[in-house]
Amino acid sequence: MDLDTVRTFVAVADAGRFQEAAAELAVTQQAVSKRIAALERGLGVRLFTRTPRGAELTIDGQAFLPHARELLRVAERAAASVRTGRRALRVDIIASRGAASGLMRAFHHAHPDVELDVLMLFDIETAVAAIRAGEIDASFRAVAAPGRPLPEDIESVRVLDEPLQLLTGPAHALAGARSVPLAELAGHRIWMPGIVPGTEWAAYYEDLVAEFGLTIEATGPNFGSDALLDTVADTPALATFMGEHTRLVWPAGHGLRRIPVTDPTPVYPHSLLWHRDNPHPALATLRAYLATAAAAPGAAGTWSPDWVRPY
Repeated sequence: MDLDTVRTFVAVADAGRFQEAAAELAVTQQAVSKRIAALERGLGVRLFTRTPRGAELTIDGQAFLPHARELLRVAERAAASVRTGRRALRVDIIASRGAASGLMRAFHHAHPDVELDVLMLFDIETAVAAIRAGEIDASFRAVAAPGRPLPEDIESVRVLDEPLQLLTGPAHALAGARSVPLAELAGHRIWMPGIVPGTEWAAYYEDLVAEFGLTIEATGPNFGSDALLDTVADTPALATFMGEHTRLVWPAGHGLRRIPVTDPTPVYPHSLLWHRDNPHPALATLRAYLATAAAAPGAAGTWSPDWVRPY
């Protein structure tokens, strides 16, 4: 059913005259008559009776009027659900316990009036495709891995350099250290079963290994963070890397240690990606917030791969 004809029907019903409805709709009286005639043919009934006083609803017209109004209300709600500024800002944070999640929680606290739709996409190709298709407004990523430049219509800005920390159990040789130079980790087994080949974080750790001669093992099934923490706590020979802003809770009996890494401090670079033509006003609000909420990336004494986009 054509919404213009339904809108015209409601306008005539409210005005009581074809001429007044035409003026309200900014069309000719002939156009109004054609629309009403088309609607009547489609419904198979007469909706109006013309009288000297104007146009009066027939019994069928009276029955149809409340439904016509509801059709227009539903159409308006449908349009509003995707109209820029009226729908929620859709942001990909990759994982619920990571730094991006913390940034978005802080943004929500600072701007509770901004409606958010937070989701988690796995790889950067999926995220970029979703941004270009208009399915999401922004994504937090480390960009761009070697050989995979971002499309020209995707913008990015580096918003946070997250220091890596060494996570050990209580019996590990480095468990008592207040900090550990990165070079001293050579020869220690760092276990990270969650690394997936082809992802931007896999490229990051490959460069870290090549640069500093580290041993990172990604063997074995990935049973999640709880199983990783159990294994590190019980195995003196294993440690793992964890972002400083990663929020995890483990049993008190585990005795796990989070140890800062220095000289240099490896930082995981988080960037915000968005489409350059995205007009959502809340996206500008988010970008402005991130520009002031986190410490400026690229601090002295830190390391990140050469392929990471500048800040």
